[in-house]
Amino acid sequence: MSTEQVLGQRPPFPTHARIGEGANKVPEVTVYFWIIKVLTTGMGETASDFLAHLLGPIPAVALGGIAFVASLVLQFAVRRYVPWVYWTAIVMVSVFGTMVADVLHVALGVSYTLSTPLFVIALAAVFAIWYASERTLSIHSIRTRRREVFYWAAVLATFALGTAAGDLTASTGLAYLGSIVLFAGAIGLPAIAHRTGALGAVAAFWSAYVLTRPLGASLADWMALSQTRGGLGWGLGPVTVSWAAAILGFVAYLTVTHRDAGTRQTDPLPRQSA
Repeated sequence: MSTEQVLGQRPPFPTHARIGEGANKVPEVTVYFWIIKVLTTGMGETASDFLAHLLGPIPAVALGGIAFVASLVLQFAVRRYVPWVYWTAIVMVSVFGTMVADVLHVALGVSYTLSTPLFVIALAAVFAIWYASERTLSIHSIRTRRREVFYWAAVLATFALGTAAGDLTASTGLAYLGSIVLFAGAIGLPAIAHRTGALGAVAAFWSAYVLTRPLGASLADWMALSQTRGGLGWGLGPVTVSWAAAILGFVAYLTVTHRDAGTRQTDPLPRQSA
């Protein structure tokens, strides 16, 4: 799946405003996209836990919330896809999404068996409103401000859902290594279903997108947490730093090579009402 770029004049309503001539606000979906996506999910998981231990839960959530908002403001401010801006926003969504799921469980006592279906409902609601408004959920059409809002709302919901689902499986006997095997196998199912014609491209993409979160988080937790908790015991700090370095390396590569830049597209905007 490739991501489209945009042509056209700005229409009168800001919610339908085109982001910029020839602009493209999301990357093309390549193997680099999926690698970095998994890395951001794992890094967000360990970074959230590391900050909570280092600063305390309340200051960590406050700092994460500020950084999350700032990264999205920057992402919305640029008029085209900029790798470091986009992936910074994804990292902060990962960190903050993890914090939201953890706050529900730790601070409010909401079990993962309850929070997981709640996040499923939240994601379904985002998709339903997005589709009712735009008649598409395709990332090939993120070329107006309103669609960009829907896109990032869906991304945040997928990260929160993935966190809760990953913690749910890890706490029900599979442990972290078992969860890695489970989600690594599950993430291939949407691709197979799409290849065989059983699942459309949009549904396959979002299904895989959701599953990358528990996969990356389970892998990072397995590396970071102590052996008594089923991990390798490498520590939250070292795993966070090493995964962040890997993300920086891939993003720098894409910035130089433009391997994930989409192609120009011209399909029309939804019709506006008076």
